[in-house]
Amino acid sequence: MAVLIDLVLKRFIRIGRLDVRYPSGRTGSYGAGEPRVGMEIADRRIETGLLLNPALTLGEAYLDGTVRVTHGTLYDLIDLFLANAVRGGNPGATLSAKLREVKRFWSQYNPAPRARRNVAHHYDLNGRLYDLFLDRDRQYSCAYFPRGDETLDEAQEAKKHHIAAKLLLDRPDLTVLDIGCGWGGLALTLARDYGARVTGITLSTEQLAGARARAAAAGLSDRVGFELLDYRAIDRCYDRIVSVGMFEHVGVGHFAAYFGKIRDCLAEDGVALVHSIGRAAGPGATNPWLDKYIFPGGYSPALSETFAAIERSGLWVTDCEVLRLHYARTIALWRQRFEANRAVIAGLYDERFCRMFELYLVGSEVAFRRQRHMNFQIQLGRQPDAVPLSRDYMVDAERAARHPVRPDVVIRSGDAATLEPIEAD
Repeated sequence: MAVLIDLVLKRFIRIGRLDVRYPSGRTGSYGAGEPRVGMEIADRRIETGLLLNPALTLGEAYLDGTVRVTHGTLYDLIDLFLANAVRGGNPGATLSAKLREVKRFWSQYNPAPRARRNVAHHYDLNGRLYDLFLDRDRQYSCAYFPRGDETLDEAQEAKKHHIAAKLLLDRPDLTVLDIGCGWGGLALTLARDYGARVTGITLSTEQLAGARARAAAAGLSDRVGFELLDYRAIDRCYDRIVSVGMFEHVGVGHFAAYFGKIRDCLAEDGVALVHSIGRAAGPGATNPWLDKYIFPGGYSPALSETFAAIERSGLWVTDCEVLRLHYARTIALWRQRFEANRAVIAGLYDERFCRMFELYLVGSEVAFRRQRHMNFQIQLGRQPDAVPLSRDYMVDAERAARHPVRPDVVIRSGDAATLEPIEAD
């Protein structure tokens, strides 16, 4: 089997150089130049998997320690593989991807009970974990870097106001539905700074408890409420609807239900904003390791299939913005914080968990740099005149964001004790 791996790697590696030590002790070098990365395959039992399903097998072998990086870093290794993957040349990876595309409707079949289990798999982890690598407001989605040199906290704050500007919160007491509200940071910002009345829904019990605690600590419980609720169960109408980082968990077979629900629950003159990870290279399938270990049932949609679903819903696309490298920069900052607090995180879980999360963060960042992943923000309305004819109002609203509608109400990220960052000693 090592002979077959040798043949595949000779064809596959054309950018950089990969040095491999096989279980037999034999070594091989593939490609030339920089970057130069070394890896060791310590168990011959995984060799077949590396040929037939390399993405899953490599990830699992790294978790188990049967694949080790011997030269360079984990980031260097994944970056080398993905830089070469965009050229093709690995028949096993190509076949595996095609098979995943064939079965993706089943893999992403997310009725309410299954959606709840999928959310719990990732978002009901120990809340302290997220304090150790996210910003102070626990924004677990792409930040926004208008200058490019913002800190993580600044960029996440900018993201919230960028979204608020697109929601056209031009008068107080507008009702807002936040689908997939996380720990409530966006909802609290919309209530505090724009005078909105917000209902946030989530399927995570951990997020629900944290969000409610934050609203109470901020004195905003009269303007912000949070519910444990599936989006398909919403039966009320709202002036505004926002959904950040949740569309990736819907699944391709449920796009019609998702946008249909937004249409049905949006006021006739209302505005909605969907913020999601997307693909610039057309429809595909979720990385099998990511699907199994990190986001079961998840899928980052292509713009083409997203727009097709919106068209069928009858909604108007009133604006669309593509954020290209903003998430790569966001994840790079998350990785730095994770590494700085790695010892604390290992104490919460174990070394294998740390390797799993490191691989998740590294793979995600490289996907945005190498595999044409990006974020999009799609603004929607039931009527073509739901927003002004030009985009100037968005810029004006962002510039005015420093002047809250309700200056008497102040909430600082981390007010709730459960959200205070815990730094490593």
